[in-house]
Amino acid sequence: MKINRTKAFFYNSVSTGVLQIVNMIIGFILPSVMLRFYGSEINGLVTSITQFISYFNIVEAGLASAAIYALYKPLADSNSDAVSDVVSTAKKFYYKSGYIFTFLVLGLAIIYPLFINVNGLTNLDIFFLVILLGSAGFLDFFTLAKYRVLLTADQKIYVISISSIIYYIVNTFLIVLFTVLGFNIVIVRFIAAFSIIFRSLILYLYTKKYYSNISFNKKANSKLLDKRWDALYLQLLGSIQLGAPVVILTIFSKAANLITVSIYSVYNIVLQGINNLLAIFISGLSSSFGEIIVSKDAKKLQDTTQEFEYVYYNLITIVYSVSFLLIMPFIKLYCSGISDTNYYIPTVGFLFVLNGLLYNMKTPQGMLVISAGLYRETRWQSTIQGLIIIVFGIALVPKFGIIGILLANIISNLYRDIDLMFFIPKNLTKLPVSNIAKRYIKIIVLSLLIVFIGTSIRLHINSYFDFAICGVIYCLIACTLVLIYDVLFDIKYMKKILNRFKIILRIDKIWKK
Repeated sequence: MKINRTKAFFYNSVSTGVLQIVNMIIGFILPSVMLRFYGSEINGLVTSITQFISYFNIVEAGLASAAIYALYKPLADSNSDAVSDVVSTAKKFYYKSGYIFTFLVLGLAIIYPLFINVNGLTNLDIFFLVILLGSAGFLDFFTLAKYRVLLTADQKIYVISISSIIYYIVNTFLIVLFTVLGFNIVIVRFIAAFSIIFRSLILYLYTKKYYSNISFNKKANSKLLDKRWDALYLQLLGSIQLGAPVVILTIFSKAANLITVSIYSVYNIVLQGINNLLAIFISGLSSSFGEIIVSKDAKKLQDTTQEFEYVYYNLITIVYSVSFLLIMPFIKLYCSGISDTNYYIPTVGFLFVLNGLLYNMKTPQGMLVISAGLYRETRWQSTIQGLIIIVFGIALVPKFGIIGILLANIISNLYRDIDLMFFIPKNLTKLPVSNIAKRYIKIIVLSLLIVFIGTSIRLHINSYFDFAICGVIYCLIACTLVLIYDVLFDIKYMKKILNRFKIILRIDKIWKK
Protein backbone atom coordinates (compact mmCIF):
# COMPACT_ATOMS: atom_id res chain seq x y z
CA MET A 1 0.00 0.00 0.00
CA LYS A 2 2.50 2.57 -1.29
CA ILE A 3 1.53 6.26 -1.40
CA ASN A 4 3.43 9.17 -2.90
CA ARG A 5 5.42 11.65 -0.85
CA THR A 6 2.81 14.41 -1.03
CA LYS A 7 0.00 12.22 0.30
CA ALA A 8 2.31 10.63 2.86
CA PHE A 9 3.33 14.06 4.10
CA PHE A 10 -0.31 15.14 4.31
CA TYR A 11 -1.48 12.02 6.18
CA ASN A 12 1.51 12.10 8.50
CA SER A 13 1.11 15.81 9.19
CA VAL A 14 -2.61 15.59 9.98
CA SER A 15 -2.30 12.52 12.21
CA THR A 16 0.81 13.83 13.92
CA GLY A 17 -0.94 17.15 14.37
CA VAL A 18 -3.80 15.49 16.19
CA LEU A 19 -1.34 13.45 18.26
CA GLN A 20 0.67 16.50 19.25
CA ILE A 21 -2.47 18.44 20.18
CA VAL A 22 -3.56 15.49 22.32
CA ASN A 23 -0.09 15.34 23.88
CA MET A 24 -0.11 19.07 24.53
CA ILE A 25 -3.50 18.92 26.24
CA ILE A 26 -2.39 15.93 28.29
CA GLY A 27 0.86 17.75 29.10
CA PHE A 28 -1.19 20.53 30.68
CA ILE A 29 -3.70 18.26 32.43
CA LEU A 30 -1.49 15.67 34.14
CA PRO A 31 1.02 17.99 35.89
CA SER A 32 -1.88 20.17 37.09
CA VAL A 33 -3.64 17.11 38.52
CA MET A 34 -0.39 15.90 40.09
CA LEU A 35 0.35 19.28 41.68
CA ARG A 36 -3.14 19.73 43.10
CA PHE A 37 -3.69 16.19 44.43
CA TYR A 38 -0.15 15.08 45.33
CA GLY A 39 1.89 18.33 45.61
CA SER A 40 5.12 19.65 44.09
CA GLU A 41 7.36 17.05 45.73
CA ILE A 42 5.66 14.00 44.21
CA ASN A 43 5.30 15.82 40.88
CA GLY A 44 9.06 16.41 40.98
CA LEU A 45 9.63 12.77 41.96
CA VAL A 46 7.69 11.45 38.95
CA THR A 47 9.49 13.89 36.63
CA SER A 48 12.90 12.91 38.02
CA ILE A 49 12.27 9.15 37.78
CA THR A 50 10.88 9.51 34.25
CA GLN A 51 13.98 11.41 33.17
CA PHE A 52 16.35 8.80 34.63
CA ILE A 53 14.41 6.05 32.87
CA SER A 54 14.53 7.96 29.60
CA TYR A 55 18.32 7.71 29.81
CA PHE A 56 18.04 3.93 29.84
CA ASN A 57 16.48 4.10 26.38
CA ILE A 58 20.02 4.70 25.24
CA VAL A 59 20.37 0.92 24.98
CA GLU A 60 18.15 1.29 21.90
CA ALA A 61 19.86 4.45 20.65
CA GLY A 62 21.15 4.14 17.13
CA LEU A 63 19.15 0.99 16.45
CA ALA A 64 16.01 2.73 15.19
CA SER A 65 17.97 5.26 13.12
CA ALA A 66 20.18 2.57 11.59
CA ALA A 67 17.23 0.28 10.82
CA ILE A 68 15.18 3.09 9.26
CA TYR A 69 18.15 4.18 7.16
CA ALA A 70 18.77 0.58 6.06
CA LEU A 71 15.12 0.24 4.99
CA TYR A 72 15.01 3.24 2.64
CA LYS A 73 16.46 1.47 -0.40
CA PRO A 74 14.72 -1.95 -0.12
CA LEU A 75 11.38 -0.22 0.44
CA ALA A 76 11.98 2.06 -2.55
CA ASP A 77 12.84 -1.04 -4.62
CA SER A 78 9.88 -3.06 -3.19
CA ASN A 79 12.35 -5.77 -2.18
CA SER A 80 10.42 -7.77 0.43
CA ASP A 81 13.27 -10.16 1.19
CA ALA A 82 15.69 -7.34 1.93
CA VAL A 83 13.08 -5.59 4.08
CA SER A 84 12.52 -8.84 6.01
CA ASP A 85 16.25 -9.17 6.60
CA VAL A 86 16.45 -5.69 8.11
CA VAL A 87 13.35 -5.90 10.35
CA SER A 88 14.30 -9.38 11.58
CA THR A 89 17.74 -8.10 12.51
CA ALA A 90 16.19 -5.09 14.21
CA LYS A 91 13.82 -7.33 16.16
CA LYS A 92 16.70 -9.41 17.51
CA PHE A 93 18.60 -6.31 18.66
CA TYR A 94 15.46 -4.81 20.21
CA TYR A 95 14.92 -7.92 22.29
CA LYS A 96 18.52 -7.80 23.55
CA SER A 97 18.13 -4.11 24.31
CA GLY A 98 14.87 -4.83 26.12
CA TYR A 99 16.57 -7.20 28.55
CA ILE A 100 19.29 -4.64 29.31
CA PHE A 101 16.66 -1.90 29.76
CA THR A 102 14.74 -4.07 32.22
CA PHE A 103 17.89 -4.74 34.24
CA LEU A 104 18.69 -1.01 34.40
CA VAL A 105 15.17 -0.08 35.55
CA LEU A 106 15.36 -2.73 38.26
CA GLY A 107 18.71 -1.33 39.38
CA LEU A 108 17.28 2.19 39.55
CA ALA A 109 14.30 0.92 41.54
CA ILE A 110 16.68 -0.51 44.13
CA ILE A 111 19.10 2.42 44.32
CA TYR A 112 16.83 5.47 43.92
CA PRO A 113 14.91 5.09 47.25
CA LEU A 114 18.24 5.03 49.12
CA PHE A 115 18.97 8.64 48.14
CA ILE A 116 15.53 10.26 47.89
CA ASN A 117 13.05 10.81 50.72
CA VAL A 118 9.48 11.85 49.89
CA ASN A 119 6.79 12.70 52.41
CA GLY A 120 3.92 10.22 52.25
CA LEU A 121 5.82 7.52 50.32
CA THR A 122 7.85 4.61 51.69
CA ASN A 123 10.97 3.24 50.03
CA LEU A 124 8.88 0.32 48.80
CA ASP A 125 6.40 2.74 47.22
CA ILE A 126 9.22 4.48 45.36
CA PHE A 127 10.63 1.10 44.27
CA PHE A 128 7.33 0.06 42.68
CA LEU A 129 6.80 3.52 41.19
CA VAL A 130 10.12 3.24 39.33
CA ILE A 131 9.15 -0.22 38.03
CA LEU A 132 5.74 1.00 36.86
CA LEU A 133 7.09 4.12 35.16
CA GLY A 134 9.61 1.91 33.35
CA SER A 135 7.04 -0.70 32.27
CA ALA A 136 5.99 1.23 29.15
CA GLY A 137 9.58 1.23 27.93
CA PHE A 138 9.91 -2.48 28.59
CA LEU A 139 6.80 -3.26 26.53
CA ASP A 140 7.98 -0.94 23.76
CA PHE A 141 11.13 -2.99 23.25
CA PHE A 142 9.30 -6.30 23.06
CA THR A 143 6.15 -5.29 21.16
CA LEU A 144 6.17 -1.89 19.45
CA ALA A 145 9.71 -1.13 18.30
CA LYS A 146 10.05 -3.56 15.39
CA TYR A 147 6.82 -2.28 13.83
CA ARG A 148 7.73 1.35 14.43
CA VAL A 149 10.94 1.27 12.36
CA LEU A 150 9.18 -0.39 9.40
CA LEU A 151 6.24 2.02 9.40
CA THR A 152 8.49 5.06 9.89
CA ALA A 153 10.79 4.12 7.02
CA ASP A 154 7.77 3.45 4.79
CA GLN A 155 6.33 6.92 5.62
CA LYS A 156 3.36 5.40 7.51
CA ILE A 157 3.85 7.49 10.64
CA TYR A 158 0.11 8.16 10.66
CA VAL A 159 -0.49 4.58 11.77
CA ILE A 160 1.84 5.02 14.73
CA SER A 161 0.19 8.35 15.54
CA ILE A 162 -3.33 6.91 15.59
CA SER A 163 -2.33 4.04 17.87
CA SER A 164 -0.48 6.47 20.15
CA ILE A 165 -3.48 8.81 20.36
CA ILE A 166 -5.64 5.95 21.64
CA TYR A 167 -2.95 4.88 24.12
CA TYR A 168 -2.39 8.38 25.54
CA ILE A 169 -6.08 9.13 25.92
CA VAL A 170 -6.77 5.86 27.75
CA ASN A 171 -3.66 6.27 29.90
CA THR A 172 -4.55 9.83 30.87
CA PHE A 173 -8.17 8.98 31.58
CA LEU A 174 -7.12 6.21 33.98
CA ILE A 175 -4.55 8.41 35.76
CA VAL A 176 -6.97 11.31 36.23
CA LEU A 177 -9.89 9.09 37.25
CA PHE A 178 -8.08 7.15 39.95
CA THR A 179 -6.19 10.22 41.16
CA VAL A 180 -9.44 12.10 41.70
CA LEU A 181 -10.85 9.03 43.45
CA GLY A 182 -8.02 9.37 45.96
CA PHE A 183 -5.86 6.34 45.17
CA ASN A 184 -2.16 6.19 46.07
CA ILE A 185 0.14 7.31 43.22
CA VAL A 186 1.61 3.80 42.96
CA ILE A 187 -1.81 2.20 42.47
CA VAL A 188 -2.75 4.85 39.91
CA ARG A 189 0.35 4.18 37.84
CA PHE A 190 -0.15 0.42 38.11
CA ILE A 191 -3.64 0.63 36.61
CA ALA A 192 -2.56 3.09 33.89
CA ALA A 193 0.34 0.86 32.79
CA PHE A 194 -2.03 -1.58 31.09
CA SER A 195 -3.13 1.04 28.56
CA ILE A 196 -0.05 0.50 26.36
CA ILE A 197 -1.52 -2.84 25.26
CA PHE A 198 -3.90 -0.91 22.97
CA ARG A 199 -1.06 0.66 20.98
CA SER A 200 0.87 -2.57 20.57
CA LEU A 201 -2.23 -4.49 19.44
CA ILE A 202 -3.16 -1.90 16.79
CA LEU A 203 0.34 -1.90 15.27
CA TYR A 204 0.50 -5.68 15.28
CA LEU A 205 -2.83 -6.04 13.47
CA TYR A 206 -2.01 -3.34 10.91
CA THR A 207 1.41 -4.77 10.11
CA LYS A 208 0.02 -8.28 9.84
CA LYS A 209 -2.62 -7.12 7.33
CA TYR A 210 -0.61 -4.78 5.10
CA TYR A 211 2.86 -6.31 5.37
CA SER A 212 1.95 -9.97 5.14
CA ASN A 213 4.87 -10.50 2.75
CA ILE A 214 7.34 -9.28 5.37
CA SER A 215 8.84 -11.75 7.83
CA PHE A 216 10.14 -10.71 11.24
CA ASN A 217 11.70 -14.11 11.89
CA LYS A 218 14.51 -14.40 9.36
CA LYS A 219 18.10 -14.92 10.44
CA ALA A 220 19.63 -11.74 11.80
CA ASN A 221 22.48 -10.09 9.92
CA SER A 222 24.20 -7.43 12.04
CA LYS A 223 26.03 -6.03 8.99
CA LEU A 224 22.74 -4.61 7.77
CA LEU A 225 22.76 -2.21 10.72
CA ASP A 226 26.40 -1.21 10.47
CA LYS A 227 25.56 2.43 11.18
CA ARG A 228 24.02 1.56 14.52
CA TRP A 229 26.99 2.40 16.74
CA ASP A 230 27.60 5.73 15.06
CA ALA A 231 23.90 6.55 15.41
CA LEU A 232 23.96 5.35 19.03
CA TYR A 233 26.72 7.80 19.86
CA LEU A 234 24.82 10.70 18.30
CA GLN A 235 21.59 9.80 20.08
CA LEU A 236 23.42 9.31 23.37
CA LEU A 237 24.63 12.87 23.19
CA GLY A 238 21.15 14.02 22.14
CA SER A 239 19.74 12.32 25.23
CA ILE A 240 22.28 14.13 27.38
CA GLN A 241 21.12 17.44 25.98
CA LEU A 242 17.43 16.74 26.64
CA GLY A 243 17.77 14.87 29.91
CA ALA A 244 20.73 16.48 31.65
CA PRO A 245 18.79 19.42 33.14
CA VAL A 246 16.55 17.27 35.35
CA VAL A 247 19.36 14.91 36.35
CA ILE A 248 21.81 17.72 37.16
CA LEU A 249 19.13 19.64 39.08
CA THR A 250 18.26 16.50 41.07
CA ILE A 251 21.87 15.86 42.04
CA PHE A 252 23.57 19.27 42.24
CA SER A 253 20.90 21.84 43.11
CA LYS A 254 21.32 23.27 46.63
CA ALA A 255 17.59 23.98 46.86
CA ALA A 256 15.07 21.27 47.74
CA ASN A 257 15.89 19.02 44.79
CA LEU A 258 12.47 17.66 43.87
CA ILE A 259 10.82 21.07 44.32
CA THR A 260 13.35 22.56 41.88
CA VAL A 261 12.69 19.74 39.43
CA SER A 262 8.96 20.39 39.75
CA ILE A 263 9.43 24.08 38.89
CA TYR A 264 11.56 23.11 35.88
CA SER A 265 8.97 20.59 34.72
CA VAL A 266 6.14 23.14 34.83
CA TYR A 267 8.01 25.58 32.58
CA ASN A 268 9.05 22.67 30.40
CA ILE A 269 5.36 21.94 29.75
CA VAL A 270 5.26 25.04 27.59
CA LEU A 271 8.36 24.08 25.62
CA GLN A 272 7.16 20.50 25.18
CA GLY A 273 3.85 21.83 23.90
CA ILE A 274 5.66 24.01 21.38
CA ASN A 275 7.89 21.14 20.26
CA ASN A 276 4.83 18.93 19.86
CA LEU A 277 3.25 21.51 17.57
CA LEU A 278 6.44 21.91 15.55
CA ALA A 279 6.70 18.13 15.22
CA ILE A 280 3.53 18.25 13.11
CA PHE A 281 5.43 19.97 10.35
CA ILE A 282 8.46 17.68 10.31
CA SER A 283 6.65 14.36 10.75
CA GLY A 284 7.89 11.86 8.20
CA LEU A 285 10.17 14.37 6.48
CA SER A 286 13.29 12.57 7.64
CA SER A 287 12.20 9.51 5.64
CA SER A 288 11.23 11.67 2.65
CA PHE A 289 14.60 13.42 2.63
CA GLY A 290 16.29 10.05 3.11
CA GLU A 291 14.58 8.79 -0.05
CA ILE A 292 15.73 11.88 -1.98
CA ILE A 293 19.31 11.51 -0.72
CA VAL A 294 19.37 7.81 -1.68
CA SER A 295 18.17 8.76 -5.19
CA LYS A 296 21.22 11.08 -5.48
CA ASP A 297 19.14 13.88 -7.00
CA ALA A 298 21.24 16.87 -5.86
CA LYS A 299 18.97 19.52 -7.40
CA LYS A 300 15.85 18.14 -5.76
CA LEU A 301 17.67 17.95 -2.42
CA GLN A 302 18.71 21.59 -2.67
CA ASP A 303 15.24 22.78 -3.66
CA THR A 304 13.35 20.82 -0.99
CA THR A 305 15.88 21.77 1.70
CA GLN A 306 15.52 25.49 0.99
CA GLU A 307 11.73 25.26 0.85
CA PHE A 308 11.63 23.42 4.16
CA GLU A 309 13.99 25.92 5.80
CA TYR A 310 11.80 28.78 4.58
CA VAL A 311 8.63 27.29 6.08
CA TYR A 312 10.18 26.01 9.30
CA TYR A 313 12.06 29.20 10.14
CA ASN A 314 8.96 31.31 9.51
CA LEU A 315 7.06 28.98 11.78
CA ILE A 316 9.48 29.13 14.71
CA THR A 317 9.73 32.91 14.34
CA ILE A 318 5.97 33.20 14.90
CA VAL A 319 5.72 30.50 17.57
CA TYR A 320 8.62 31.59 19.75
CA SER A 321 8.03 35.34 19.52
CA VAL A 322 4.46 34.74 20.72
CA SER A 323 5.81 32.40 23.42
CA PHE A 324 8.08 35.15 24.76
CA LEU A 325 4.93 37.26 25.24
CA LEU A 326 2.71 34.57 26.74
CA ILE A 327 4.84 32.26 28.87
CA MET A 328 4.62 34.23 32.14
CA PRO A 329 0.87 34.95 31.87
CA PHE A 330 0.42 31.20 31.31
CA ILE A 331 2.54 30.28 34.34
CA LYS A 332 0.58 32.73 36.49
CA LEU A 333 -2.76 31.19 35.44
CA TYR A 334 -1.57 27.57 35.49
CA CYS A 335 -0.03 27.76 38.97
CA SER A 336 -2.75 29.85 40.62
CA GLY A 337 -3.77 28.21 43.87
CA ILE A 338 -0.49 26.31 44.27
CA SER A 339 1.12 27.66 47.42
CA ASP A 340 3.83 25.17 48.40
CA THR A 341 6.44 26.96 46.25
CA ASN A 342 6.83 29.99 43.93
CA TYR A 343 6.55 29.15 40.24
CA TYR A 344 6.45 32.73 38.89
CA ILE A 345 10.07 33.47 37.88
CA PRO A 346 10.22 35.73 34.76
CA THR A 347 13.96 35.17 34.17
CA VAL A 348 13.38 31.41 34.00
CA GLY A 349 10.50 31.95 31.55
CA PHE A 350 12.61 34.13 29.25
CA LEU A 351 15.57 31.72 29.26
CA PHE A 352 13.32 28.71 28.67
CA VAL A 353 11.86 30.26 25.52
CA LEU A 354 15.26 31.47 24.29
CA ASN A 355 16.69 27.99 24.77
CA GLY A 356 13.74 26.46 22.90
CA LEU A 357 14.25 28.84 19.98
CA LEU A 358 17.98 28.06 19.74
CA TYR A 359 17.27 24.33 20.02
CA ASN A 360 14.82 24.42 17.10
CA MET A 361 16.92 26.67 14.86
CA LYS A 362 19.11 23.67 14.04
CA THR A 363 16.21 21.28 13.32
CA PRO A 364 16.40 21.43 9.48
CA GLN A 365 20.12 20.68 9.48
CA GLY A 366 19.84 18.09 12.26
CA MET A 367 17.12 16.27 10.33
CA LEU A 368 19.40 16.08 7.28
CA VAL A 369 22.16 14.54 9.41
CA ILE A 370 19.76 11.72 10.31
CA SER A 371 18.32 11.40 6.79
CA ALA A 372 21.80 11.06 5.28
CA GLY A 373 23.13 8.78 8.04
CA LEU A 374 25.94 11.23 8.84
CA TYR A 375 26.38 9.91 12.36
CA ARG A 376 30.11 9.27 12.39
CA GLU A 377 30.82 12.54 10.60
CA THR A 378 29.14 14.59 13.37
CA ARG A 379 30.23 12.72 16.47
CA TRP A 380 32.89 15.22 17.58
CA GLN A 381 30.55 18.18 17.27
CA SER A 382 27.90 16.31 19.23
CA THR A 383 30.47 15.41 21.88
CA ILE A 384 31.40 19.06 22.35
CA GLN A 385 27.73 19.99 22.65
CA GLY A 386 27.15 17.34 25.33
CA LEU A 387 30.25 18.35 27.27
CA ILE A 388 29.15 21.99 27.27
CA ILE A 389 25.88 21.06 28.96
CA ILE A 390 27.50 18.79 31.54
CA VAL A 391 30.47 21.00 32.43
CA PHE A 392 28.60 24.31 32.49
CA GLY A 393 25.57 22.70 34.12
CA ILE A 394 27.54 21.20 37.02
CA ALA A 395 29.46 24.47 37.43
CA LEU A 396 26.45 26.80 37.36
CA VAL A 397 23.60 24.82 38.98
CA PRO A 398 24.90 24.85 42.60
CA LYS A 399 24.90 28.67 42.57
CA PHE A 400 22.18 29.58 40.06
CA GLY A 401 19.86 26.54 40.11
CA ILE A 402 17.43 26.40 37.15
CA ILE A 403 18.92 29.53 35.60
CA GLY A 404 22.35 27.84 35.60
CA ILE A 405 21.18 24.76 33.70
CA LEU A 406 19.28 26.91 31.20
CA LEU A 407 22.41 28.99 30.53
CA ALA A 408 24.36 25.75 29.92
CA ASN A 409 21.73 24.59 27.43
CA ILE A 410 21.67 27.94 25.66
CA ILE A 411 25.45 27.92 25.18
CA SER A 412 25.38 24.35 23.84
CA ASN A 413 22.53 25.04 21.40
CA LEU A 414 24.18 28.22 20.16
CA TYR A 415 27.36 26.26 19.46
CA ARG A 416 25.45 23.55 17.57
CA ASP A 417 23.44 26.05 15.52
CA ILE A 418 26.66 27.62 14.25
CA ASP A 419 28.35 24.26 13.68
CA LEU A 420 25.53 22.78 11.57
CA MET A 421 25.14 26.04 9.65
CA PHE A 422 28.57 25.27 8.12
CA PHE A 423 28.53 21.45 8.21
CA ILE A 424 25.41 20.68 6.16
CA PRO A 425 26.13 23.00 3.21
CA LYS A 426 29.71 21.75 3.03
CA ASN A 427 29.03 18.01 3.35
CA LEU A 428 25.56 17.49 1.89
CA THR A 429 23.53 20.21 0.17
CA LYS A 430 26.44 22.22 -1.32
CA LEU A 431 24.38 25.39 -0.82
CA PRO A 432 25.89 28.72 0.33
CA VAL A 433 26.28 29.05 4.10
CA SER A 434 24.89 32.56 3.77
CA ASN A 435 21.43 31.10 3.01
CA ILE A 436 21.11 29.75 6.56
CA ALA A 437 22.82 32.79 8.10
CA LYS A 438 20.30 35.12 6.46
CA ARG A 439 17.41 33.06 7.82
CA TYR A 440 18.95 33.15 11.32
CA ILE A 441 19.17 36.96 11.10
CA LYS A 442 15.56 37.07 9.89
CA ILE A 443 14.42 35.07 12.94
CA ILE A 444 16.25 37.35 15.39
CA VAL A 445 15.15 40.65 13.83
CA LEU A 446 11.49 39.68 13.39
CA SER A 447 11.26 38.10 16.86
CA LEU A 448 12.61 41.26 18.51
CA LEU A 449 10.18 43.39 16.51
CA ILE A 450 7.19 41.17 17.34
CA VAL A 451 8.04 41.11 21.06
CA PHE A 452 8.56 44.89 21.09
CA ILE A 453 5.16 45.55 19.49
CA GLY A 454 3.47 42.92 21.66
CA THR A 455 4.75 44.41 24.92
CA SER A 456 3.92 47.94 23.74
CA ILE A 457 0.19 47.32 23.36
CA ARG A 458 -0.08 46.26 27.05
CA LEU A 459 -2.79 43.61 26.94
CA HIS A 460 -4.06 42.37 30.33
CA ILE A 461 -4.49 38.64 30.96
CA ASN A 462 -6.56 37.61 33.97
CA SER A 463 -8.22 34.41 32.71
CA TYR A 464 -7.72 31.65 30.16
CA PHE A 465 -10.22 33.44 27.90
CA ASP A 466 -8.07 36.58 28.02
CA PHE A 467 -5.05 34.37 27.37
CA ALA A 468 -6.65 32.89 24.23
CA ILE A 469 -7.71 36.30 22.90
CA CYS A 470 -4.25 37.76 23.48
CA GLY A 471 -2.70 34.73 21.85
CA VAL A 472 -4.77 35.31 18.71
CA ILE A 473 -3.84 39.01 18.66
CA TYR A 474 -0.13 38.29 19.10
CA CYS A 475 -0.25 35.60 16.39
CA LEU A 476 -1.90 38.01 13.97
CA ILE A 477 0.80 40.59 14.66
CA ALA A 478 3.54 37.99 14.16
CA CYS A 479 2.03 36.55 10.97
CA THR A 480 1.52 40.02 9.51
CA LEU A 481 5.13 41.04 10.09
CA VAL A 482 6.47 37.76 8.67
CA LEU A 483 4.19 38.12 5.64
CA ILE A 484 5.35 41.70 5.01
CA TYR A 485 8.98 40.60 5.23
CA ASP A 486 8.43 37.72 2.80
CA VAL A 487 6.59 39.87 0.25
CA LEU A 488 9.45 42.36 0.33
CA PHE A 489 12.47 40.05 0.58
CA ASP A 490 11.51 36.39 0.10
CA ILE A 491 8.76 36.31 -2.52
CA LYS A 492 10.43 33.50 -4.50
CA TYR A 493 10.02 30.89 -1.79
CA MET A 494 6.63 32.20 -0.75
CA LYS A 495 5.34 31.41 -4.25
CA LYS A 496 6.96 27.96 -4.20
CA ILE A 497 5.31 27.05 -0.90
CA LEU A 498 1.93 28.35 -2.07
CA ASN A 499 2.23 26.02 -5.04
CA ARG A 500 2.97 23.14 -2.67
CA PHE A 501 -0.20 23.88 -0.73
CA LYS A 502 -2.18 23.91 -3.95
CA ILE A 503 -1.00 20.36 -4.57
CA ILE A 504 -2.01 19.20 -1.10
CA LEU A 505 -5.43 20.80 -1.49
CA ARG A 506 -5.79 19.09 -4.90
CA ILE A 507 -6.06 22.36 -6.80
CA ASP A 508 -3.29 21.04 -9.05
CA LYS A 509 -3.37 17.39 -10.10
CA ILE A 510 0.25 16.81 -10.96
CA TRP A 511 3.36 17.51 -9.01
CA LYS A 512 6.52 16.98 -10.99
CA LYS A 513 8.95 15.52 -8.54
